[in-house]
Amino acid sequence: MPSPSAASLLDVVRGPGSPPVLRLETRADPAHWAARHRDALRATVAEHGALLVRGLGIGDVGQAEAVFRAVSNGLMGEERETFAPRRTHSAGVYSSSKWPQNQQMCMHHELSYTLEFPGLMLFACLTAPTTGGATGVADAPTVLDALPRKLVKRFERQGWLLTRNYNDEIGASVAEAFGTEDRDAVEGYCRANAIDFRWQPDGSLRTRQRRSAVVRHPVTGRRCWFNQVAFLNEWTIEPEVREYLVDVYGADGLPFNTFYGNGDPIDAEVVRQLNAVYEAHTAREPWQAGDLLVVDNIRTAHSRDPFEGPREILVAMADQVRLSDCSPTIEVTHP
Repeated sequence: MPSPSAASLLDVVRGPGSPPVLRLETRADPAHWAARHRDALRATVAEHGALLVRGLGIGDVGQAEAVFRAVSNGLMGEERETFAPRRTHSAGVYSSSKWPQNQQMCMHHELSYTLEFPGLMLFACLTAPTTGGATGVADAPTVLDALPRKLVKRFERQGWLLTRNYNDEIGASVAEAFGTEDRDAVEGYCRANAIDFRWQPDGSLRTRQRRSAVVRHPVTGRRCWFNQVAFLNEWTIEPEVREYLVDVYGADGLPFNTFYGNGDPIDAEVVRQLNAVYEAHTAREPWQAGDLLVVDNIRTAHSRDPFEGPREILVAMADQVRLSDCSPTIEVTHP
């Protein structure tokens, strides 16, 4: 990204509990404006970790895609290992994840369980919800500093483990997550991406992958709490939903769960503590139609509040980064 000094070109305001906001009064074409101010936008994100641009006037998928491409260094291709289905609007432009609108989508870093993930997340609001539905952001270095040192040291030493069970009833299916139902292709992807896999007698797929919970930002070198330990853990699932899933699929059959890197379970109090630290450092601003939100995916976690009414947020993942370029604390082992 450009030097943060270029951010002085933008008049950014940050109120208590809100992300940095740039308020525009322009009728210019959104993509033209974004291209003209690209360096300043990226420098502002590099300085603050996120930026909400209000008044840009993004009105449809085509305008959103043009803005995303103007700001980014390139949109990532078809998503792999998704945990919830998305609708594809155009090449590299998706709907937000299909997640129950009455449930909180907790803080996470997009695709932080993969070996290649977006360095930049871009969101455009076409329809703002009646109430709620904000995309919150939290600074990962600040979150890391606020966590108990003993807990951080354990995750640095052991990493974190993600387990997934793919079926056709809940969460992403094999075809949605891997782009194919062909077993050979799925197995090839898993081997290439350090994912242990087991086909179950009923034909479903169970996977395990161990990743670093703390990484260094590839540009600034700052240490970041970068994972989905809390979000994808069983204790973050709504209690009645978790009880139902355990009853139907068994404790080992949950669609996703997280553990310490050595396989030990993470107790509910640790998950509560992680989510409490996130909430204490969350900045949020209600969406307005036409808004653009740009997030440094490594520096900044994001979430989604429950909401009422229609909500249409377009999403793009951009500026692909390799885990190996982020000084992982554990070695990735291939099955």
